[in-house]
Amino acid sequence: MSVPAWFARSIFRAQEAAMHRPTFAMLAELDRTQWLSHDAMRVYQTGRLNALLRSALAQSPWHADRLRAAGMEEAARAGAVTLGDLSRLPTMNKRDARDNVEQLVWRGVPGGVFKYTTGGSSGEPLIFYFGRARQAADAAGRLRARRWWGVQPGEREVYLWGAPVELNKTDRIKTLRDRLVNQLLLNAFEMSPARMDDYLAAIQAWNPKAIYGYASSLALLAAHAESRGIRPKLPALRVVSTTGEPLFPHQRDLIERLFGVPVSVEYGARDAGLMALQSPNGTLLQMSETHIIEVLDDAGNPVEEGEAVITSLVSEAQPFIRYRTGDVVRRAGKTDPGGRGLDVLDAVVGRQTDFIVAADGRIMHALAVIYVLRAIPGVGQFKLIQHTVDRMEVQVVPDVRWNDAAREAVSEGLRVRLGSTVSVELKLLDAIAPEASGKHRYVVSHVPLQNGLAQAVV
Repeated sequence: MSVPAWFARSIFRAQEAAMHRPTFAMLAELDRTQWLSHDAMRVYQTGRLNALLRSALAQSPWHADRLRAAGMEEAARAGAVTLGDLSRLPTMNKRDARDNVEQLVWRGVPGGVFKYTTGGSSGEPLIFYFGRARQAADAAGRLRARRWWGVQPGEREVYLWGAPVELNKTDRIKTLRDRLVNQLLLNAFEMSPARMDDYLAAIQAWNPKAIYGYASSLALLAAHAESRGIRPKLPALRVVSTTGEPLFPHQRDLIERLFGVPVSVEYGARDAGLMALQSPNGTLLQMSETHIIEVLDDAGNPVEEGEAVITSLVSEAQPFIRYRTGDVVRRAGKTDPGGRGLDVLDAVVGRQTDFIVAADGRIMHALAVIYVLRAIPGVGQFKLIQHTVDRMEVQVVPDVRWNDAAREAVSEGLRVRLGSTVSVELKLLDAIAPEASGKHRYVVSHVPLQNGLAQAVV
């Protein structure tokens, strides 16, 4: 069941208003500011940066101390901080955000704060808070990018997605809401061959204007369809957008072969927010109105390729100021050939996610098991290694809350996901060693995908 786009758009507007999210006001602002000149965009960013710093000085004691230590308190109070001054502040990392959360969060922010937990690229959980401005900025940024591709708010979309809140099977109200705003949600945690057949049929029946999902899950679906000789007929489709992890060239080819439309990459993170989206001319455009992205080497020097260090200009609820994301990006100072004043990223590197194969053949996105570990008190860092469908190694760096109940929760939670006969081998460690590449991966699977599905992953 779908509804007319105008009706879905009206429902969506009403929902955002009821939730006190200024999404459509932000969308109107983003539609205007994307055409600012490069210099005018810097002026715009400077204004938003000073608003963020004034708020942090007044509401976030941890940031206030850092501003004072950097000799920036007076300038922050006066709204006189320049973009160049930002480098005077030290960077912050995930540990800073986690260990000092009560000195960071502004619980009285207009609209309230909302708690979120993310696993992170090292498997080290981070609990953080965001507000209505961040929610609206993320939603409006996606809506603006959809318009680049000719997709308007309220037109039919498919989401191949998988977060526990979004996939609560008992939430009939949310299912109804999804349909009323013309969104079809498919579960990326359940990717068995039979389920993927159902997904392909559902997508064809829905005939969306846009498809959105995890890069690896969409590539897996495309590989499955190709192995079965299935190609859905989707005359309305304009774009497939991937998120959550890097999209490798062969995955892009797979997805574009199946759906017959271009793939647009989205770059974002749960803690940092939506940071960049790809336009129809192939350019990865930064959300310059809401994020300042520095590209730094290990010593903190600006480089063409290095770590993305972000300042979220919509993070008043819990400010992320010069936050080290752990993502490697490349930027060579190009401008948008389409004439927008948004900054350009050449590439995002890293964050590959493996699939997990259950004993009964179900194929699950790695987040299906990550969510199990990150919800258990006492688990500091973690890494899961699937050696066979019947054997899962779990490495845990415990914190002070670790106890026998946590140990049991690890085994029980994974067996619920993977099957009651799975052997869960728990190893408590002082530290988790990185991969040979130096990167930390939270899930590694040595179980090969069968037949044509193997081409969906590296």
